[in-house]
Amino acid sequence: MNTNITITENAIKQIDYLINYNKEKNMFFRISVNGGGCAGFQYNFTFTNKKNDDDLTVTNKSFSVLIDQTSYNLIQGSTLDYVSELIGSSFKINNPMATSSCGCGTSFSL
Repeated sequence: MNTNITITENAIKQIDYLINYNKEKNMFFRISVNGGGCAGFQYNFTFTNKKNDDDLTVTNKSFSVLIDQTSYNLIQGSTLDYVSELIGSSFKINNPMATSSCGCGTSFSL
């Protein structure tokens, strides 16, 4: 299934760097959405070697991003970015379906 998730060049560079730094073979970057956070849902970013049956895949030249179907339904049309700010560097999602988000940008509501 094609996904409509955009990954910025900054995010691509950071994911590629982290995968190469760990020197792991067949490593995926996983985006998931969990209940919780100060706004209702919370983004979660991890690395894994396991692909689940319900995972959707966003493929890049050097790695793949996995998103489970339930999480994808909450973030479709979003953009994944990696930003450096005074408070630190992190992955961020610009989610057009979010009606509000917390100040740090890690949680959102629909």
